[in-house]
Amino acid sequence: MNLVDAADLIGAIIGFLLTVMVASYLFGDNALFRLAVHLFIGVAAGYATMIVAYNILWYQLLVPLLVSPLEQVLVVGPPLLLGLWLLLRISKGTARYATPVLAFMVGVGAAAAVGGAVKGTLFPQMDAAMGGLDLDLFGGQSGGVMFWFFNGLVGLVGTVTTLVYFHFGMRARSGQPARPRPWIDITGMIGQGFIAVTLGALFAGVYASALAAFVERSYFLWNFFWSLVGRYISIQ
Repeated sequence: MNLVDAADLIGAIIGFLLTVMVASYLFGDNALFRLAVHLFIGVAAGYATMIVAYNILWYQLLVPLLVSPLEQVLVVGPPLLLGLWLLLRISKGTARYATPVLAFMVGVGAAAAVGGAVKGTLFPQMDAAMGGLDLDLFGGQSGGVMFWFFNGLVGLVGTVTTLVYFHFGMRARSGQPARPRPWIDITGMIGQGFIAVTLGALFAGVYASALAAFVERSYFLWNFFWSLVGRYISIQ
């Protein structure tokens, strides 16, 4: 057995053991399952740490300063200063002095998240909902113009009614409790139906993915077992 075959065999054995350890959760929470989870979390954390250290700290901070410090000091200096400033969070006595850095990070992250949601989700969804009824985009699709129009209408109605379902503004009348308008209730119920169908489809997709992963792991265990049997028989 050469080195490559030995490495493949060791990797297959490790994969087999980890698969069995994770599958042991079917019989309840146990030490083997927790050990496998801890291994996965540790490997993921170590991999993320190496990516950050290699691609960010080394190539984006240290290498520019070592190659051309005078040219890159204005670009690399502020993030390096903020990173060192954030290290004050290590000690409880100095943790409060790092609050401005945390506030800056949260503000930038929130702005990026909101901008990304509006530009990457809200506007494309509005464009898709309205573009579904644009005859210029039909292009002779299969099913005919009526089928294409029906699909666009369902998308538009689903988008509008779902947004109305999340409308919580109510106006109180004299002597009566605050209640939403009747048309908002009816439209919101239609949107609730679209939400239920969407969540059902998402659950079915997640279940199908989990089932596919289970089938793949079962097939791996079966192949591994018979490969070991065949290897042992061939040795004998």
